[in-house]
Amino acid sequence: MKQSAARNEVIARLRGEILSSGGTVFSSYVNDHPDLGPLNKAFPGHCFPFRGTHEFISHTSETAAATLGFMAGLLSRIMKGPEMAVWVGAHRMLFPPALQTFCIVPDRIIFIDLVTEKEMLWVVEECLKCNALAAVVGEIPDVPPIALRRLQLAIEKSGVPCLLHRHRPRSVENTVCTTRWMISPMASLREAGLPGVGDPQWQVSLLKVRNGKPGNWPITWDGQQFQHGGSESTEQQNIYIKAG
Repeated sequence: MKQSAARNEVIARLRGEILSSGGTVFSSYVNDHPDLGPLNKAFPGHCFPFRGTHEFISHTSETAAATLGFMAGLLSRIMKGPEMAVWVGAHRMLFPPALQTFCIVPDRIIFIDLVTEKEMLWVVEECLKCNALAAVVGEIPDVPPIALRRLQLAIEKSGVPCLLHRHRPRSVENTVCTTRWMISPMASLREAGLPGVGDPQWQVSLLKVRNGKPGNWPITWDGQQFQHGGSESTEQQNIYIKAG
C-alpha cells in the first residue's frame, strides 16, 4: 500500500510539471486543486489551474450579482484550509453575510476598500506575494496587460490564485489571464412544489482556458458544491448585492 501511495504521488507531481511546461503553472499535486464538479473536464488534465489569474466579465447589475455568487462558490472550493483571503475593491457590491450560503465564514475574508484602479492593482499584487493567503479577489474594471503579467509573476512565486471581477470594463481585449468567464443569472432551482428561493443557479460561460476546452453550462450550487443545473429561465439574484 505504501509503494502504491508513493507511486501515485510521483505520478501526480509529474503530471503537474508536464502541465506547467505547457505555459501555465498548475498545482503539482492533484489533491491540491479545488473540485469544481461538472466544470473539471474543461481544464487540462481535469485539474483547475490553481496558480493563475481568473478573469470574470460582467456588464450589468444582474450579471454582476450572478458573477459574485459564482465567484463565492469558487472561492469556497479554494478556501479548504485555515488560510484567509483578501477582497480588494472600490465600491463593494458583495453582502458579506451572504458568503455563508457558500460555506464561507465572512470573518475569513479581509476586505480592503480603495479609490483608484492603480491603488487596487498595487494592493492585489502585494497580497499575491503572501503565500499565507488562500486567494486574492480584485474588483477592478480595467487591468492593463502589463499589470496582468506582474500579477502572474507574483502568483508563480507564491502559489496564491487571483480572481478578478471586471464589472463594466471600458474594453475587453485579448487577455493573458489563465481563464476568462462570463456568468449569467438563472432562476434558482427549487424543489418541486415548494415555494420560496431555491439553490443559486447560473449559466456559466468559460470563454478562455489555457490548454483546456471552453464551454457553456447551467450550473447550480447545492449548498456544498457545484452541480449541473436544471432550469433554463433567468431571473435576478440580488441576494448577493446590498439592497438599494
